[in-house]
Amino acid sequence: MSPLRSPAGSGGGHVDDRAPASPDPLATPRTRPGTWARDLAMGMRFAAGGGREGWIRTALTAAGVALGVAVLLLGASVPALMDSWHGREKARENLGQAHEPSPADDTLRYASADTLFHGVPVRGRLVRPDGAHPPVPPGVRQLPGPGRMLVSPALKELLASPEGALLRDRLDYRVAGVIGDEGLRGPRELTYLAQSATLAAPDGYRIDRFGKSWEPLPMRAPAVVLVIMTCVALMTPVLVFIGTSVRFGNERRERRLAALRLVGADVRTTRRIASGEALFGSLLGLVAGGALFLGGRQFASVITLWDINVFPSDVAPGPPAVALIAALVPAAAVGVTLFAQRGVTVEPLGVVRNRPPVRRRLWWRVALPAVGILLLTPLARESPWRDTPFNTVRLAAGAMLLLFGVTALLPWLVDTVVGRLHGGPVSWQLAVRRLQLSSGSATRAVSGITVAVAGAIAVHMLLTGMQTGYAQAYAESGKAPRIGLWGNAHDWPQVQRALTALRATPGVAAVRGTIDANVARPPDAGNSRSAGRYATIAVGSCAELRTLARVGSCRDGEVFLTGARGRGAALAPGATVDLNPPDIEDAPGAPRPWKIPTAAREARLLHPGRAPDRVPYDLLATPSAVDIGRFRSPTMELKVTFDRGTPDAVEHIRTTAAHIDPTMNEFSAVDNPHDAQYSSVRNGLFAGAVVTLLLIGSGLIISTVEQLHERRRVLSTLDAHGTRRTTLGWSVLWQTAIPVVLGLGLALGCGLALGTLLLTMMDSVVTVDGPVVAGMTGIGGAVILFVTALSLPPLWRMMRPDGLRTE
Repeated sequence: MSPLRSPAGSGGGHVDDRAPASPDPLATPRTRPGTWARDLAMGMRFAAGGGREGWIRTALTAAGVALGVAVLLLGASVPALMDSWHGREKARENLGQAHEPSPADDTLRYASADTLFHGVPVRGRLVRPDGAHPPVPPGVRQLPGPGRMLVSPALKELLASPEGALLRDRLDYRVAGVIGDEGLRGPRELTYLAQSATLAAPDGYRIDRFGKSWEPLPMRAPAVVLVIMTCVALMTPVLVFIGTSVRFGNERRERRLAALRLVGADVRTTRRIASGEALFGSLLGLVAGGALFLGGRQFASVITLWDINVFPSDVAPGPPAVALIAALVPAAAVGVTLFAQRGVTVEPLGVVRNRPPVRRRLWWRVALPAVGILLLTPLARESPWRDTPFNTVRLAAGAMLLLFGVTALLPWLVDTVVGRLHGGPVSWQLAVRRLQLSSGSATRAVSGITVAVAGAIAVHMLLTGMQTGYAQAYAESGKAPRIGLWGNAHDWPQVQRALTALRATPGVAAVRGTIDANVARPPDAGNSRSAGRYATIAVGSCAELRTLARVGSCRDGEVFLTGARGRGAALAPGATVDLNPPDIEDAPGAPRPWKIPTAAREARLLHPGRAPDRVPYDLLATPSAVDIGRFRSPTMELKVTFDRGTPDAVEHIRTTAAHIDPTMNEFSAVDNPHDAQYSSVRNGLFAGAVVTLLLIGSGLIISTVEQLHERRRVLSTLDAHGTRRTTLGWSVLWQTAIPVVLGLGLALGCGLALGTLLLTMMDSVVTVDGPVVAGMTGIGGAVILFVTALSLPPLWRMMRPDGLRTE
């Protein structure tokens, strides 16, 4: 109560209740927008004029918010990024038209000539114009001439380098120009467009335009889970860290608010002013986050994930997303500050917190992770994962609840643990007592560490499990050094020439080849043609057939029946089959009957059953036994065994195959592209977690120094009584270490549990990423030492006798 005013009814003075009170300039209506604007603006002026220490706190708040805003903008850019990426692919491609046009002045023949070079895909397209005005794809002004090709900038750079010598031998065309950005999916894509004078059916199809309407294949279940969890692991720490960042420097701010109360401001006004200070840092962070995003997206061209490489201009969030982020981040800063002030009463002579201390309730803190686990457990039992909208929502919600639950458990755990600690060295007792009095600021900063580490461990476990699965699959299928090649077949001499060329290739140990085709039983009175049962026939020389089955004596003109799938009466000596079976998509053609010779003999396959490089042939025939030209779509199948000790044996084989037929396709397990891709993602996430931990450590430093400043008189008193500086230094270490160690323990438990559930959903072996777990734990320890080391100089300065001076 002010001494200048007398209480009502005392000292004989008469108080007229009807007399109007003197106007108070600070007692304006609380609900007006103008009042909010005035108080927020005052808080922003305080934040801007707070001197060096104030600017340090503001800069740290802005840094935390900037990191979160940059991540949010990046996440909001993903839909537009993928639309641009797929859009360019649609605009430049034509996968074939339902009704192939007739040759005309504006048509061309088109074929795919993709290849691999050291595990990296090289997209190739061959064209042969039918007239003078053929269509051209985006990024190309004019089609290249015969024997020439247009290449992407990245492919031109590779071909001009010493590392591209083998690829130059494979692409036997002269470079005539560069494909523009409109014709590329990304700046690092390796692609070319060449004109082939020999391109003819069935190696290609005729088109009259580019830009085929098609939908990309949906992502497989592991990729969907990985994308969802990556978003959750990135967004959850960002949300927690934004909430923590706007509360940096809270103790100093509350002392300033007490001064405002002394000059007449009410509690609501001080809370709005405090929100204005946080708003200033969040607005700076919003601008800095936009600049960080614009600068960081320039590196998009050098990053390739799962063959996705985009231009920097593709990384652009939509205007609604930008407006939403720009509105929510400052609003979140104001809301978090108001929420933090709910248990604090700022009085004119100091800050009074709720008395008695509010007991932290455990039930809702346990309920959050429990509900998350309840949402995730049914998904693990329903393995393998099924990509449905409901499952996606359950996965994202369950993971976020589990991570937020760990954040909610940390304050209760810290209070419970430090409340049971007694005794020990003086430094230990000082740290424990400080945490017993007030652990809020320490646990708030450490909660960001907990969420970041838990999310990083879970995603790294998922990546490691997927990477291990791919490695095992490739190791199993790649045990035998073998490459499969297949392409369109014209006749048996073509296969013989291919076998001869491959046998002369460096590193090739053995080659076998056949012509494969489908046959079907022709329709009869009780059978429609589409109901005819299909069978597979292999055509090859006796030497080639002996690599497939035990044929015994063999001479050209013979046919063998394997009984691989229980042939029945439809596949028997003397039976008639159709060499022109209808495809599912194409209209049926005229039947081409062929009678199985009555002299056909039995033969047993050497490797019955299905496998990636095996076909359960029903019929084996020598070249003169059947007219290959009567088959509907015969294919040349080549199996090449090579010597792993020969340098670049695989690349030499691919070069020979391209010279045989540029449109030939490859099937092999010699390259594992997933290994490098998953490793790059894991390394990127680890680097992001390290940056987050260091930034959170900076917040811990601010909180620790402010607590030391509040206790400067106590520190000076201890110093005056002979307390050693090392004792107080160790107390700062323990004060930082206890919350961090408890937070890391929670993070390890949460991360391992979440990672185990995710791997169970994928039906993968649970694999713990030991180096990452150890690395995260080591970084947490480094944060403790980092905070302690930078807190010691202020501690020494405050332990001086002049700290006892008072006025």
